[in-house]
Amino acid sequence: MAYLNFHSLYEKFPETRVDGYDDEVFCGNAAVMAALQRAVQNRHVLVVDCYPGVDDEALLPELQRAIRPALTIDMRDVFPDGDELTRRMQSHLTEDRVRGVMYYGTVLDFLDEPALQAAREAVTACEGTALVYGFGAALVTRGDVLVYADLARWEIQLRYRKGMPNYKQHNEDEDILRKYKRGFFVEWRIADRHKRDLYDEIDFYLDANDAAAPKLVSGAGFREGLRAVSRQPFRLAPYFDPGVWGGQWMKEVCGLDRDTPNFAWSFDGVPEENSLLLRYGDVRVETPAMNLIQYLPRLVLGERTFARFGAEYPIRFDFLDTMGGQNLSLQVHPDTEYIRSHFGMTYTQDESYYILDACEGGGVYLGLKEGVNPQAMIADLERAQTGECPFDAERYVNFFPAQKHDHFLIPAGTVHCSSSNCMVLEVSATPYIFTFKLWDWDRLGLDGRPRPIHIEDGKHVIRFDRTTPWVRENLVDHFETLADKPEYTEVRTGLHPLEFVETRVYTVRDHVDFPADGEFSMLNLVDGQRAVVESPSGAFEPYEVHYAETFILPAAAGAFRIRPVAPDQPCKVLRANVRHP
Repeated sequence: MAYLNFHSLYEKFPETRVDGYDDEVFCGNAAVMAALQRAVQNRHVLVVDCYPGVDDEALLPELQRAIRPALTIDMRDVFPDGDELTRRMQSHLTEDRVRGVMYYGTVLDFLDEPALQAAREAVTACEGTALVYGFGAALVTRGDVLVYADLARWEIQLRYRKGMPNYKQHNEDEDILRKYKRGFFVEWRIADRHKRDLYDEIDFYLDANDAAAPKLVSGAGFREGLRAVSRQPFRLAPYFDPGVWGGQWMKEVCGLDRDTPNFAWSFDGVPEENSLLLRYGDVRVETPAMNLIQYLPRLVLGERTFARFGAEYPIRFDFLDTMGGQNLSLQVHPDTEYIRSHFGMTYTQDESYYILDACEGGGVYLGLKEGVNPQAMIADLERAQTGECPFDAERYVNFFPAQKHDHFLIPAGTVHCSSSNCMVLEVSATPYIFTFKLWDWDRLGLDGRPRPIHIEDGKHVIRFDRTTPWVRENLVDHFETLADKPEYTEVRTGLHPLEFVETRVYTVRDHVDFPADGEFSMLNLVDGQRAVVESPSGAFEPYEVHYAETFILPAAAGAFRIRPVAPDQPCKVLRANVRHP
């Protein structure tokens, strides 16, 4: 089935070019190791700090062959054994398959202090070249040459699926959800805090996403790459994944593999999960987008958003494709108090569904019907979970048919899900994995196991007072026209006053100007084949975006204009930003 009446130009590998450092980037093991050999000539200590998930078994031997150190400190010997690490993490891991409690400590909480001190003394006493390698290596010493080896969050997840264990664990065959949980709640938290202290000190940045073909760029080049991104419109590198409910729309629009049965979702605008692609000459370096947010938060987010959220990116855009697929799970998100007290998060997942496309029968389950008895509904959900009988969603939950460009608002506590035959651009706050599934339509996940259901959590946060009249008045196409000019029309589409995300849709016939307000904007071209983003002052080069692409205007980019590529090809843009008091 064809979903578009024009050829999609969606770019799966968006890059930002970085000028002036073409001779400071190296690709492939031979070139990388030769560059590091030159760097350590007449130097005493090479430190290679690593994000957990870097292939130590591939990288460390290569370094030892190239450098021939008199002493190697392997940080795996400085951490206690895997069982002790698990013991220290246990209160944050919990027994749940999906969710733990956010860890706010540091790497030092898990190191063996005597072993750390011994490593420091050994480096000081070494008379030849010393190599300090692994996660947390810079805590031993910054050394004479400091390398940071990094990789994308998505690559870590793919490695988990292929059998990679968590750090110093032997859980190769463990449930992928439990591996991800350990990473998300503990390992990645402490690794990000540790890395944040190193950005200005690293001499080289190593892209370790492909162990067979690593890329190395000078620290100066890497930092300039992040600064370049912070001054202009940019996109994140999207990724796509199948799912039990997945559809067919993204295959056509995003140019994906037609032989894959479906693609369920995509992260197209989630800095915590997506990567940036930096182009130096003929070498492309991939780096987690959170490096940008952590290193230059004020330039990207703006002062007010940074003051409110810190170095976190508070809005996410992602795709949910059920076109020709199945319903999402019936679900609810926790309120702020529940997510803080139970999981250590500071804000919750308020969200919305912007409908990019819909077919006959497509719609959104949203809020409860009048007269629902809470105890009866929970009892029916629990009976359905035991397999006693299916849950009768139509009895309890409203269903609203969906059309292209509808916008359904979903503040936390509202029962909801997209049905089959919808293509959703999900606009939400970003606590990531705090969805309480209530009912999954009697099906198994792609792994053949029941997907996690959290009725016990869900029943404590469902807003049973959000029934049909309130939902219809407050959450369904709550549109307000703010401007209607020959050049453009501006419509406020949400989100609900309970949510901090503001969304507006602009139908652009000629152009629309956005003044500099010191804050970032997140946008998606929700209609039209192409548009151009320009700086009225020439602060950045014109930037072309294509249908369904998410793009970010960092605060430092200043004022910008959006216009169609051709006067007879109007476009429509959804813009989201943080609503401040």
